[in-house]
Amino acid sequence: MVLNASETTALVNGTDKQDENNTTENLQSSKRLKAYQPWAFFVTFGGYFMAHFSRKCYSTIKNNLEDEAGYSPLLISCMDSMFMGTYAIGNIVSGKLGDTFNPTTILSIGLFGSGSCLFFMTVAIWFDFHTYSVLLGNIFILAVYFCFGFFQSTGGPVGTAVMGNWFCDKDSIKRRGLIFGLWTCHQYCGDVTAQFCTAAVLAAKIPYWWALVIPASTN
Repeated sequence: MVLNASETTALVNGTDKQDENNTTENLQSSKRLKAYQPWAFFVTFGGYFMAHFSRKCYSTIKNNLEDEAGYSPLLISCMDSMFMGTYAIGNIVSGKLGDTFNPTTILSIGLFGSGSCLFFMTVAIWFDFHTYSVLLGNIFILAVYFCFGFFQSTGGPVGTAVMGNWFCDKDSIKRRGLIFGLWTCHQYCGDVTAQFCTAAVLAAKIPYWWALVIPASTN
């Protein structure tokens, strides 16, 4: 079949218009992507910042837990081992959950759960569970830290996946090292803030368990 000049012109013009429409849609999508990238960066940064803030505050009062709460070095060692074990397994589980469900929901559950675990740990200190039964007190604390590891594990795999999804354009790929280098500062910012928080609590001469209540409430 041979097309006449008018039909050929119509096909070319139609193709050009389609290409123009695709280009316009791509530009609009790129603009929307760029507009939301800072939001994705700071939300995931803030979530992981809070995870490290709540995690490190416990580490800074270990001496107080031994001296004032009566926790044995063995119990604290078991708490750390329990946390790291469930944290390692939780990274795999949380990564799968982040792929299956809404990542924001998974991150929110992780932060809320982390805050709840710190609160329950504070409750154990308030009511001094070990005076009733050392065994039951140890089991309660270890159970809390068992859950704490899983809740804390949501930040890494899910936050990284969210960042990878949002920073996927050519410009971001070229600067991915810088972007993720800045993003991973959440760990150090959270750890430093926890140190300052604990120092402020101890300097103010208020009960040391406030170093757990503050991150629990802010989570």
